[in-house]
Amino acid sequence: MNPQTSLPARPGANRPHNPSIHPELTGALRAAVAEKAEAARTLLADAVAEFGAALTFANSLGAEDVVLTDLILTAALPVESFLLDTGRLPPETYTLLGELEARYRTRLTLYFPESDAVEAYVRAHGVDAFHQSVELRRACCRVRKLDPLRRALAGKKAWITGLRAAQSPTRDGLAQRENDGANGLVKFNPLADWSEAEVWAYIRIHDVPYNALHERFYPSIGCAPCTRAISLGEDIRAGRWWWEMPENRECGLHARHP
Repeated sequence: MNPQTSLPARPGANRPHNPSIHPELTGALRAAVAEKAEAARTLLADAVAEFGAALTFANSLGAEDVVLTDLILTAALPVESFLLDTGRLPPETYTLLGELEARYRTRLTLYFPESDAVEAYVRAHGVDAFHQSVELRRACCRVRKLDPLRRALAGKKAWITGLRAAQSPTRDGLAQRENDGANGLVKFNPLADWSEAEVWAYIRIHDVPYNALHERFYPSIGCAPCTRAISLGEDIRAGRWWWEMPENRECGLHARHP
Protein backbone atom coordinates (compact mmCIF):
# COMPACT_ATOMS: atom_id res chain seq x y z
CA MET A 1 0.00 0.00 0.00
CA ASN A 2 1.22 3.48 -0.80
CA PRO A 3 1.97 5.02 2.64
CA GLN A 4 0.26 8.22 1.57
CA THR A 5 -3.10 6.52 1.10
CA SER A 6 -3.31 5.64 4.79
CA LEU A 7 -2.61 9.17 6.02
CA PRO A 8 -5.44 11.36 7.36
CA ALA A 9 -6.26 14.58 5.56
CA ARG A 10 -3.81 17.35 6.32
CA PRO A 11 -5.20 19.61 9.09
CA GLY A 12 -6.42 22.85 7.59
CA ALA A 13 -6.78 21.33 4.11
CA ASN A 14 -10.38 22.59 3.85
CA ARG A 15 -9.71 26.04 5.27
CA PRO A 16 -9.76 29.17 3.07
CA HIS A 17 -6.55 29.48 1.10
CA ASN A 18 -3.83 31.90 2.10
CA PRO A 19 -3.28 33.66 -1.26
CA SER A 20 0.40 34.37 -0.58
CA ILE A 21 1.18 30.65 -0.72
CA HIS A 22 -0.90 29.99 -3.83
CA PRO A 23 0.97 31.95 -6.53
CA GLU A 24 -0.33 31.94 -10.07
CA LEU A 25 1.75 29.33 -11.87
CA THR A 26 2.55 31.34 -14.97
CA GLY A 27 4.91 30.06 -17.62
CA ALA A 28 7.55 32.55 -16.51
CA LEU A 29 7.31 31.44 -12.87
CA ARG A 30 7.46 27.76 -13.81
CA ALA A 31 10.55 28.40 -15.95
CA ALA A 32 12.27 30.37 -13.19
CA VAL A 33 11.56 27.63 -10.65
CA ALA A 34 12.80 24.89 -12.97
CA GLU A 35 16.04 26.79 -13.58
CA LYS A 36 16.66 27.51 -9.92
CA ALA A 37 15.75 23.97 -8.88
CA GLU A 38 18.33 22.58 -11.29
CA ALA A 39 20.95 24.98 -9.94
CA ALA A 40 20.09 23.93 -6.37
CA ARG A 41 20.38 20.22 -7.29
CA THR A 42 23.79 20.87 -8.80
CA LEU A 43 24.95 22.73 -5.70
CA LEU A 44 23.67 19.93 -3.45
CA ALA A 45 25.33 17.24 -5.57
CA ASP A 46 28.61 19.17 -5.52
CA ALA A 47 28.35 19.51 -1.73
CA VAL A 48 27.86 15.75 -1.38
CA ALA A 49 30.81 15.07 -3.68
CA GLU A 50 33.03 17.40 -1.64
CA PHE A 51 32.00 16.48 1.91
CA GLY A 52 30.25 13.10 1.77
CA ALA A 53 29.08 11.88 5.17
CA ALA A 54 30.53 15.01 6.79
CA LEU A 55 27.59 16.96 5.29
CA THR A 56 24.23 17.32 7.06
CA PHE A 57 20.93 19.14 6.48
CA ALA A 58 19.29 21.21 9.24
CA ASN A 59 15.62 20.62 8.45
CA SER A 60 13.19 22.89 10.30
CA LEU A 61 10.24 21.59 8.23
CA GLY A 62 9.52 25.12 7.00
CA ALA A 63 8.44 25.76 3.42
CA GLU A 64 12.01 26.16 2.21
CA ASP A 65 13.12 23.00 3.97
CA VAL A 66 10.39 20.82 2.48
CA VAL A 67 11.56 22.06 -0.93
CA LEU A 68 15.11 21.00 -0.06
CA THR A 69 13.81 17.68 1.28
CA ASP A 70 12.18 17.01 -2.08
CA LEU A 71 15.24 18.14 -4.05
CA ILE A 72 17.57 15.94 -1.99
CA LEU A 73 15.47 12.79 -1.80
CA THR A 74 14.09 12.76 -5.34
CA ALA A 75 17.72 13.01 -6.53
CA ALA A 76 18.65 10.18 -4.13
CA LEU A 77 21.43 12.25 -2.59
CA PRO A 78 22.90 10.61 0.54
CA VAL A 79 22.40 13.54 2.90
CA GLU A 80 21.49 13.15 6.57
CA SER A 81 18.56 15.33 7.65
CA PHE A 82 18.02 16.39 11.26
CA LEU A 83 15.35 18.28 13.18
CA LEU A 84 15.85 20.21 16.41
CA ASP A 85 12.86 19.22 18.53
CA THR A 86 12.72 21.97 21.13
CA GLY A 87 9.88 20.35 23.04
CA ARG A 88 7.59 23.27 22.21
CA LEU A 89 6.87 22.74 18.52
CA PRO A 90 3.26 23.08 17.29
CA PRO A 91 1.26 19.87 16.72
CA GLU A 92 1.07 20.68 13.01
CA THR A 93 4.86 20.40 12.76
CA TYR A 94 4.80 16.84 14.09
CA THR A 95 1.98 15.98 11.67
CA LEU A 96 4.14 17.24 8.81
CA LEU A 97 7.12 15.25 10.07
CA GLY A 98 5.06 12.08 9.81
CA GLU A 99 3.81 13.01 6.34
CA LEU A 100 7.31 13.64 5.02
CA GLU A 101 8.73 10.45 6.49
CA ALA A 102 5.88 8.45 4.93
CA ARG A 103 6.01 10.23 1.57
CA TYR A 104 9.76 9.83 1.07
CA ARG A 105 10.25 6.64 3.10
CA THR A 106 12.90 8.32 5.21
CA ARG A 107 13.59 9.08 8.85
CA LEU A 108 14.85 12.38 10.21
CA THR A 109 17.32 12.40 13.08
CA LEU A 110 15.82 14.29 16.02
CA TYR A 111 17.88 16.19 18.58
CA PHE A 112 16.30 17.22 21.87
CA PRO A 113 17.44 19.73 24.50
CA GLU A 114 19.12 18.35 27.61
CA SER A 115 16.41 17.90 30.23
CA ASP A 116 18.63 19.20 33.07
CA ALA A 117 19.26 22.45 31.17
CA VAL A 118 15.55 22.97 30.45
CA GLU A 119 14.63 22.28 34.06
CA ALA A 120 17.28 24.69 35.34
CA TYR A 121 16.06 27.45 33.01
CA VAL A 122 12.40 27.01 33.96
CA ARG A 123 13.13 26.81 37.68
CA ALA A 124 15.21 29.97 37.57
CA HIS A 125 13.09 32.08 35.22
CA GLY A 126 9.67 30.51 34.61
CA VAL A 127 8.06 28.53 31.79
CA ASP A 128 7.54 31.49 29.43
CA ALA A 129 10.34 33.75 30.64
CA PHE A 130 11.39 34.45 27.04
CA HIS A 131 8.69 37.15 26.90
CA GLN A 132 10.44 39.15 29.62
CA SER A 133 13.61 40.20 27.79
CA VAL A 134 15.74 39.55 24.73
CA GLU A 135 18.41 38.07 27.01
CA LEU A 136 16.03 35.51 28.51
CA ARG A 137 14.61 34.66 25.08
CA ARG A 138 18.10 34.06 23.73
CA ALA A 139 18.92 31.97 26.78
CA CYS A 140 15.89 29.79 26.03
CA CYS A 141 16.95 29.47 22.39
CA ARG A 142 20.43 28.50 23.54
CA VAL A 143 19.11 25.66 25.70
CA ARG A 144 16.50 24.40 23.26
CA LYS A 145 18.24 25.07 19.92
CA LEU A 146 21.89 26.08 20.01
CA ASP A 147 23.15 23.39 22.36
CA PRO A 148 21.33 20.61 20.43
CA LEU A 149 22.65 22.12 17.18
CA ARG A 150 26.21 21.76 18.43
CA ARG A 151 25.56 18.08 19.03
CA ALA A 152 23.98 17.72 15.58
CA LEU A 153 26.97 19.37 13.88
CA ALA A 154 29.64 17.54 15.89
CA GLY A 155 32.07 15.84 13.54
CA LYS A 156 30.60 17.53 10.45
CA LYS A 157 32.44 19.75 8.00
CA ALA A 158 29.48 21.36 6.23
CA TRP A 159 25.75 21.85 6.60
CA ILE A 160 22.76 22.76 4.46
CA THR A 161 20.04 25.25 5.42
CA GLY A 162 16.88 26.64 3.85
CA LEU A 163 17.80 30.28 4.45
CA ARG A 164 16.78 32.88 1.87
CA ALA A 165 18.17 36.41 1.61
CA ALA A 166 14.66 37.88 1.28
CA GLN A 167 13.43 36.42 4.57
CA SER A 168 14.83 39.04 6.92
CA PRO A 169 17.05 42.14 7.15
CA THR A 170 19.48 39.98 9.13
CA ARG A 171 19.92 37.74 6.05
CA ASP A 172 20.59 40.42 3.46
CA GLY A 173 23.42 39.50 1.10
CA LEU A 174 23.20 35.80 1.92
CA ALA A 175 25.36 33.63 -0.35
CA GLN A 176 24.65 30.11 -1.57
CA ARG A 177 27.95 29.00 -0.08
CA GLU A 178 29.60 30.72 2.85
CA ASN A 179 31.98 30.14 5.71
CA ASP A 180 30.10 29.65 8.96
CA GLY A 181 32.49 31.21 11.45
CA ALA A 182 30.19 30.54 14.39
CA ASN A 183 30.40 26.77 13.90
CA GLY A 184 33.65 26.48 11.97
CA LEU A 185 31.92 24.83 9.00
CA VAL A 186 31.05 25.48 5.38
CA LYS A 187 27.40 26.41 5.02
CA PHE A 188 25.26 25.85 1.94
CA ASN A 189 22.11 27.89 1.34
CA PRO A 190 20.79 26.49 -1.97
CA LEU A 191 17.66 28.67 -1.92
CA ALA A 192 19.44 31.92 -1.01
CA ASP A 193 18.24 33.75 -4.13
CA TRP A 194 14.74 32.24 -4.28
CA SER A 195 11.64 34.39 -3.79
CA GLU A 196 8.72 33.32 -1.63
CA ALA A 197 6.62 32.87 -4.78
CA GLU A 198 9.26 30.54 -6.24
CA VAL A 199 9.33 28.44 -3.07
CA TRP A 200 5.57 28.02 -3.12
CA ALA A 201 5.45 27.44 -6.85
CA TYR A 202 7.87 24.52 -6.39
CA ILE A 203 5.69 23.12 -3.60
CA ARG A 204 2.56 23.38 -5.79
CA ILE A 205 4.17 21.99 -8.94
CA HIS A 206 5.65 18.97 -7.13
CA ASP A 207 2.82 18.52 -4.59
CA VAL A 208 5.25 18.64 -1.66
CA PRO A 209 3.68 18.23 1.83
CA TYR A 210 3.84 21.38 3.96
CA ASN A 211 2.84 22.62 7.41
CA ALA A 212 -0.91 23.28 7.72
CA LEU A 213 -0.15 26.47 9.66
CA HIS A 214 1.01 28.10 6.41
CA GLU A 215 -2.62 28.13 5.27
CA ARG A 216 -3.46 30.03 8.45
CA PHE A 217 -1.01 32.84 7.62
CA TYR A 218 2.03 31.50 9.47
CA PRO A 219 4.86 32.07 6.94
CA SER A 220 7.67 31.30 9.41
CA ILE A 221 7.10 28.59 12.01
CA GLY A 222 9.21 27.87 15.08
CA CYS A 223 8.23 27.10 18.65
CA ALA A 224 4.49 27.48 19.28
CA PRO A 225 4.66 30.26 21.93
CA CYS A 226 7.10 32.30 19.82
CA THR A 227 5.18 32.13 16.53
CA ARG A 228 1.98 33.88 15.49
CA ALA A 229 -0.02 34.41 12.32
CA ILE A 230 0.56 37.60 10.36
CA SER A 231 -1.66 39.90 8.33
CA LEU A 232 -1.41 40.23 4.57
CA GLY A 233 1.31 42.75 3.78
CA GLU A 234 3.29 42.19 6.98
CA ASP A 235 6.91 41.12 6.74
CA ILE A 236 7.16 37.32 6.57
CA ARG A 237 9.25 37.24 9.77
CA ALA A 238 6.82 39.48 11.67
CA GLY A 239 5.27 36.49 13.39
CA ARG A 240 8.52 35.35 15.02
CA TRP A 241 9.29 36.90 18.44
CA TRP A 242 6.94 39.72 17.46
CA TRP A 243 7.44 41.55 20.77
CA GLU A 244 11.10 42.28 19.85
CA MET A 245 12.67 44.69 17.40
CA PRO A 246 13.20 43.20 13.89
CA GLU A 247 16.99 43.27 14.17
CA ASN A 248 16.82 40.96 17.20
CA ARG A 249 14.59 38.30 15.64
CA GLU A 250 17.09 35.49 15.25
CA CYS A 251 17.53 32.54 17.57
CA GLY A 252 21.28 32.35 17.01
CA LEU A 253 21.29 29.23 14.83
CA HIS A 254 22.38 31.35 11.90
CA ALA A 255 24.58 33.97 13.52
CA ARG A 256 26.74 35.56 10.85
CA HIS A 257 30.37 35.90 11.90
CA PRO A 258 33.43 36.46 9.72
